[in-house]
Amino acid sequence: MIPWQLLDSAQVPGEKEYLRLYQRGAEFSIRVDGSELMNSRVHGSEDAMAELACARIAALPCPKVLIGGLGMGYTLAAALSRLGVESRVVVAELVPAVVAWNRGPLAALAGHPLDDDRVTVREVDVAQILQAEHLAYDAILLDVDNGPRGLTRKSNDWLYTRTGLDAAFTALRPSGVFALWSASPDRAFAQLLRKAGFDVDEKHVRARGLRGGGYHTIWIAGRGVQPRLPSYQSAVWPRSASD
Repeated sequence: MIPWQLLDSAQVPGEKEYLRLYQRGAEFSIRVDGSELMNSRVHGSEDAMAELACARIAALPCPKVLIGGLGMGYTLAAALSRLGVESRVVVAELVPAVVAWNRGPLAALAGHPLDDDRVTVREVDVAQILQAEHLAYDAILLDVDNGPRGLTRKSNDWLYTRTGLDAAFTALRPSGVFALWSASPDRAFAQLLRKAGFDVDEKHVRARGLRGGGYHTIWIAGRGVQPRLPSYQSAVWPRSASD
């Protein structure tokens, strides 16, 4: 078996932990303290989050989207594939090295999404944007850390508190959509979303998309009354041939 090769490491701003980028053949992995945060072979649920959220706003003339967390670029690429040429996407990524990796060794994985003219990258904590901008976005996609139970930064927990959810609600335009990715279900957090005024649709999606794998959780939370997703987007999405 081909051994993993360490390509680069970067300290998480304000924290002791380091993100480390590894490569093994055509496969890439980003890890923190020995735990894998993401792998280039496992991005089906990230794709699904972007597709489900952007399906709700694709008909708008000039939708504006905020993505919290660049990762390996898959969420961004999936969002761009569902949005028109007049759309604008802001990516908030706290770790500058992650942006550099996506312009370097990771760029081809998701099809060079950072080269798209619709994209603006801001190397800041997404929390700063949520607190500063009101009625600014038609969709907010949050793929930060590991979901409500984070791994990399204690301060990421704020995003999943009532205060953080209130900030996201305020940053959304009327009828906007707030999509959140999580490695696992969290009933208490889903209830907190509802208490913050969101209409919540919880999805359990395959980690590898149609190739199977375990399930991740996605919350599609509407700001105010939202129509339900089309019937083909069922509670387990997408379905594999064996389901």
